[in-house]
Amino acid sequence: MNASTAPVRRLRDHPPGLWVLAGTELWDRISFKGMQALLVLYMAGELLLPGRIGHVAGLGTARAAIEGLTGPLSPQALAAQIFGLYIAAVTMMPLVGGWIGDRFTGRRTAVTMGALAMTMGHFALAFDRTFLPALALLVVGVGLFRGNMTAQVRALYASGDTRAGDAFQVYMIAVNAGGVIAPLLTGTLARTWGWHAGFALAGFGMLVGLAIYRLGSRHLPPEPVRRRSDVPSAPLTSEERGRLWALAALWPLMIGFWVAQSQVWNLYNLWARDHLDRMVGGFEVPVPWLASLDSLAPLLIAPLVIGFGERGTHTLNRMALGCLVFAGACLLLATGAAMGSGGKAALGWALAFHIASNLGWVLFAPVETGLYAGNAPEHWRGTMLGLASLAVSAASLISGRMGGLYERVSPEAFWAINAGLVGGTGILLFALAPLLRKRLASA
Repeated sequence: MNASTAPVRRLRDHPPGLWVLAGTELWDRISFKGMQALLVLYMAGELLLPGRIGHVAGLGTARAAIEGLTGPLSPQALAAQIFGLYIAAVTMMPLVGGWIGDRFTGRRTAVTMGALAMTMGHFALAFDRTFLPALALLVVGVGLFRGNMTAQVRALYASGDTRAGDAFQVYMIAVNAGGVIAPLLTGTLARTWGWHAGFALAGFGMLVGLAIYRLGSRHLPPEPVRRRSDVPSAPLTSEERGRLWALAALWPLMIGFWVAQSQVWNLYNLWARDHLDRMVGGFEVPVPWLASLDSLAPLLIAPLVIGFGERGTHTLNRMALGCLVFAGACLLLATGAAMGSGGKAALGWALAFHIASNLGWVLFAPVETGLYAGNAPEHWRGTMLGLASLAVSAASLISGRMGGLYERVSPEAFWAINAGLVGGTGILLFALAPLLRKRLASA
């Protein structure tokens, strides 16, 4: 086997189930990311405007509940708030979905139920009246689906099988490839045929993913044997308790990063719509197309970051550096808005932002997951990874609340505030790293 064929040979050595799961996840992300790229633009630009909002069943009650906490909201601020609540629920529900799959339904049944729920949710978005039930179906579906997919990837390999690491790389490539494709497809359809055509494509995409999963089910790992809940766990050592306390202390700092990242999914779309010159020749680049860069950039940047990590840089320092890089990306938006002609930044500023922000993301997000997985005791690992994911949920709630701030300050000030938030998080991480390193191993 020569060097040029070695990578191909290694991929062929993987079980067929990996390709079933990766293909399913590819279409899930085409479905979900495509819808996500449209959602806040659709709400702010059409659904929540006077004369249209009254057609949405239950939204009057939901709006009253939200404004009871926030005060009166404009359609744009309400869109940001609803989106923040939605993403918070989406990132929280896989914890529940995984528990349901492990304790009650089994993983395969949970994935199937989740895919069907997401399909119905995407199609329900085609009607104003069923908008809120559609979001509820998507939240439940994502919880059941994603809460049980990743565990099946690991279950394909025996303990100690070195192919497992490569398997997760393949799986994440499928995730990012779906994120690249989806906004291009749904953004084009929404621009040409309207919002509902983009949502319909997301529904059909989820059906394709479900078909791949069911047709390839014979290649999937068997359901795990459920462990008895009355078997006591071994007590934690003092070292393990110290690591848990250090991970808990790190959690509030992670929110600072994820608030800024959540703006890329939420208010950034409105900024790009209103304050970015998207004309290239005689063609106006659709806003959802920009979301493709958030999945393409990690694929291109990750090898450089992996090499950086192999030089021995501690996990906490990489995370801190990721925060500072992301802060610089936010300052690019602030600078572009200030220097743009006619109140609009040139498209190059947005492209530079996506490259820089994704460099920050690659330095922070995968490293954060490895830190929690590598330092949690075996029987606490799922709990601590769940705690890490709740930082995204908390940040999404905060980013939604910042929808009102977005309307009260200039674009330059808004992105400078986000830069200060995530940059301050990076500085704190650098300052606390020496103390936390005494408790935590580098992942």
